Amino acid sequence: MVSADLEQYLHGKSHEYESCLKACLECMVACDMCSDACLHEEDLNMMVECIRLDRDCADACNAASRAMSRGGPLSAELCRSCAEACERCAAECEKHSHHRHCTVCAEACRRCAAECHKMVGVAA
Repeated sequence: MVSADLEQYLHGKSHEYESCLKACLECMVACDMCSDACLHEEDLNMMVECIRLDRDCADACNAASRAMSRGGPLSAELCRSCAEACERCAAECEKHSHHRHCTVCAEACRRCAAECHKMVGVAA
């Protein structure tokens, strides 16, 4: 999905976070795209929780990726929260797997949660 050569931007401690950072950026984009696509579904009431979780997950991914890009001291804590947001978002999107955007989002969320767990040293 998102293809970025982060090598040129990362320095110091932020190099340790490269794969997690990429997963967070991909997930953020997938969640934003999913929430927008959900707004155009026929039964919008059925998609409300999905939209909310998409937005929260995108925000969590954004916060975690910003902290990691700086090698910030709260990176692990933010990644732990990001993993939880990703898992909840994925579970909701999986309920709507008949929508392609939800399937794509759930897959990105699962990848991101796994990378965040690895980054904080928790077995996924």
